[in-house]
Amino acid sequence: MLFNRRESLKALGLSAGATFLSPIMSKLQAQASGRPMAPKRFVFVVESNGLPHEQITPAGITPRNYQRATDLLDVSLADKALPFSLEPIQRWKNKVTIVQRLSGRVCPGGHSNNFSALGSFQMVRESQTIAGETIDGALAKHLGGIFPHIGLGISKHLDNNAIYNISAWGPNRGIPTMCKPDQAYRTLFGSIAEGSGQQEFAARNHLLDFMRAEVRTAERTLAGPEREQFGAYLETFETLRNRQSRLNEIRHTLRANGPVVTDKYRSAVETDRLDAQFDLGAAALICGLTNVLTLSSAAGSQDFDITFRGLGLNIDKHSIGHGGSYQGRTWSELSSMIRRYHFDLIAGLMRKLEAVREGNGTMLDNTVILYLSDGAEGHHSRCWEWPMVMIGNMGGRLRTGRYVDYPGHGQRGHRTTANMYVTLLNLAGSQQESFGMADPALRDFDQHGPLSELLA
Repeated sequence: MLFNRRESLKALGLSAGATFLSPIMSKLQAQASGRPMAPKRFVFVVESNGLPHEQITPAGITPRNYQRATDLLDVSLADKALPFSLEPIQRWKNKVTIVQRLSGRVCPGGHSNNFSALGSFQMVRESQTIAGETIDGALAKHLGGIFPHIGLGISKHLDNNAIYNISAWGPNRGIPTMCKPDQAYRTLFGSIAEGSGQQEFAARNHLLDFMRAEVRTAERTLAGPEREQFGAYLETFETLRNRQSRLNEIRHTLRANGPVVTDKYRSAVETDRLDAQFDLGAAALICGLTNVLTLSSAAGSQDFDITFRGLGLNIDKHSIGHGGSYQGRTWSELSSMIRRYHFDLIAGLMRKLEAVREGNGTMLDNTVILYLSDGAEGHHSRCWEWPMVMIGNMGGRLRTGRYVDYPGHGQRGHRTTANMYVTLLNLAGSQQESFGMADPALRDFDQHGPLSELLA
């Protein structure tokens, strides 16, 4: 009898759905039935220590600052060579949008804006107080997934397993950034890990199975308000248990597309660890573990002075930010050199997503990558402007291959980082018209809505 792909996937999907249907199975079913899929994925790459606007300005375009930018500048990148920092993504130039002059004046500025960088809200300078949700948290809640959000990154402190630095579900509800690649691998791919990783995954399953009965028994003993309060705990527990079940369901997918663990996963060298985290992030997206990924390169006020010794440097980013030179290179050359390494990693991520067919295109066609610094425009930022690089057109919904320079703060037509984040929410299918906090200095401006100039 001939193999009927559609019926087989349908049957498999029904049996898997008896527990929790995995995203990868949904995608396969849709492809088999001929129904179009429009998945949406968002990746945030956040580097510490500021992003001077001139470092992402292509040759032939005169850099402007917020005081001189009085009109909208919209230039095609078709005949432009990307600057040194961005050269690794030159071949995808038609998918790139360089965005200049968005402001984030509600943020505190300084060495790092911490959670407010992705949250567009006020914070006490250098504080870890969280005033609201960040854009990656908001997208994760909207899109869901086995892991609604995955945060991976590096810290200058090798003993940090996880930190809370830039991502949040809501007020004072931080989302962890996993800083040790080997531990992150066991968390995400433990069902296919060998040795202690597999043992940890199995032990976690056994514990959750045991606790499930205990939790249900405890729930039956409660009544009234106590039972309602217990519901929040039960919901959290069920989320953990369900995630484990779904990971088991897609073990074959994880095994086929999961990363190969090498020495860099346990390396003390920051470039190795960041490389490993990008590997993990790419695998998590391809395997359908998440639709929202945040990659943090020492972002947050506790890590901004990291040293990139893996690039042959013996000068930290704080010293570079204060104009320090090293081995004949100026602070600007050193900063661009480090930034270029990040775009090497971004290019690697793009190649992996581009290699996976999806619908009539590839995974890259349905992914938006946003690169920015938690430090806005400089080492001691004031957030008058917040340079960003956006990659991807989300299935044609974004107009790309452009350099878009908005009017400066206070000028007619000026926009803020919050408008960028509303743009991403709208791409995800949300009807939300505002995000974070409005800038009181722009009270006569309409601060609602997406960046319409970026939309197709």
